[in-house]
Amino acid sequence: MATATAISLSFLFLLSISTTIHAHNITHILAKDPQFSTFNHYLTITHLANEINRRQTITVCAVDNAAMSSLVAKGLSLQTMKNVLSLHVFADYFGSKKLHQVTKGSTSTATMYQATGEAPGTTGYVHITDIKGGKVRFTPEDNPSQTDTVYVKSILEMPYNISVIQISSILNSPEAEAPTAAPDLNLTSLLQREGCQAFYDLLTTSGAIGTFLSGVESGITVFCPGDDAIAAFAPKYKNLTAAEKTSLLLYHGIPIYNSMGMLRSSNGLMNTLATEGAKKKYDFTVQNDGNDVKLKTKVVTATISGTVVDDEPIAIYTIDKVLMPRELFKGSVVEADEPAPAPKAAKKKKKATKKGETTEDAEAPGPGSSDDYGGDDAADQTASGGGRLVASAVMAFCFAWLAFV
Repeated sequence: MATATAISLSFLFLLSISTTIHAHNITHILAKDPQFSTFNHYLTITHLANEINRRQTITVCAVDNAAMSSLVAKGLSLQTMKNVLSLHVFADYFGSKKLHQVTKGSTSTATMYQATGEAPGTTGYVHITDIKGGKVRFTPEDNPSQTDTVYVKSILEMPYNISVIQISSILNSPEAEAPTAAPDLNLTSLLQREGCQAFYDLLTTSGAIGTFLSGVESGITVFCPGDDAIAAFAPKYKNLTAAEKTSLLLYHGIPIYNSMGMLRSSNGLMNTLATEGAKKKYDFTVQNDGNDVKLKTKVVTATISGTVVDDEPIAIYTIDKVLMPRELFKGSVVEADEPAPAPKAAKKKKKATKKGETTEDAEAPGPGSSDDYGGDDAADQTASGGGRLVASAVMAFCFAWLAFV
């Protein structure tokens, strides 16, 4: 009886913590209703839709085509339009019930405009007020006189992942609507800035620069090893074939734009420019380590040391080491975050001889030998995602509970 009870409790515990995180696609969500087509269109062309899709615990305040017409008529640049629409994306979950049960009737929430660092001071915040008559009002931090924007209805709620609601009008913010300079899309000049010159020289001499340049329009992220890192790696680089050099350099690019915020929130495997058309994976793992963002291949771990540029559609970050893919450096020693204890040699077995003497067998290869080169690398473990870790934790709990009772 006690065992049955324990199993039941364990099963309930498993259900309570094994919450499936459903991926969302804001473009598809809004496409179901034509009255949001203009808002949806500008989310797409400003690349804001991609950022929304990567985030969890978020609220999108959509406006209908009539409300969007006044914003479009202002003729804002694409970057400025992105700032304005970013003010309509809250970095918190607000479903209909939560909006109508705001603590003390009012609260403030940060928006994506604030999170990107584009907003001066706290101008990227929006005040939410539950007013009389069941209405909820939204007021931008830098435009307190705007009191006519209210909640209309819920479009979709996926607690506590994403909430898409309709509000009555555009949130007008003088700061968000301020003219912004167009981003510098000249990747060639950007890569020649301080700290990336040596890497740029390798890209040009190898011809790999062409692949990087062709990806600018759709978005690209470049991880540039510093000049000192390139110098230290030079002996290994010289031993590579021309094709291997190209693959190594392409391994330092991701074919989508990733802001630092995106990298921090999207831990896991990343495909690279070397992945496309290759028979091998050429991927690496992005992982947060305190305030640092680390890039882990199966051979080396590099840390992002600085930002050259982070302006969609281009992001260039400096890193402290050259990324070495396992596909090219199979014989290299895998780095560890902490020194591992020396592997213990297998015990020698004794065999009896005819005269009663004994001989010793040769030692079996230890864990550090080349014969033990397998697929149990830490990056592979990470690649399988958090689901397996959660499942392991659940099973461990279940067995511990059963042992306890």
